Amino acid sequence: MSVNVNCVGGDTHNVFVYGSLLADEVVHTLLKRLPPTAPAILHDYQRFKIKGRVYPAILPVHNNKVNGRVLLGLSGVELHILDEFEDDEYTRTDVEVFLADKSEKLQVYAYVWANRNDPNLYSEWDFEEWKQVHMNDFVKMTNGFMQELESPESKPRVQTYEAFYNEENDKPLQP
Repeated sequence: MSVNVNCVGGDTHNVFVYGSLLADEVVHTLLKRLPPTAPAILHDYQRFKIKGRVYPAILPVHNNKVNGRVLLGLSGVELHILDEFEDDEYTRTDVEVFLADKSEKLQVYAYVWANRNDPNLYSEWDFEEWKQVHMNDFVKMTNGFMQELESPESKPRVQTYEAFYNEENDKPLQP
């Protein structure tokens, strides 16, 4: 299968992911498939924990880097689903990543935390810890988000997240 690697102006889009979308289970729940991926590094950004959330944020921070992967060959509909999932907490941004397995650079989209001065950002978010502690519940929340998205009067993802973690599970938002 040949994948068009142009993220702007082409038929397909590529998105750098660094948090919950590193989990195949979350991606499959959203897109109903697992697109091709490539390990990648985003330079001059840092990944943070967010107080009250189980997912991370990234912001530009000189001399830092974020390891993640690129979802390759996404359709316009799939990109729209990710836009809805990331909601208004993030801004879809053009960035350049370094593909770890091919030693080349690629222009892609990344979802960057919208509030650059957010006092709720702290320390480094850890994917392995998230997988063990939060992934199963997050997949359930994501499934609820997709059901909401397909309904005529859908709620934004942040409302779905807050309802799931506060009311349905009676679990704290912070580990």
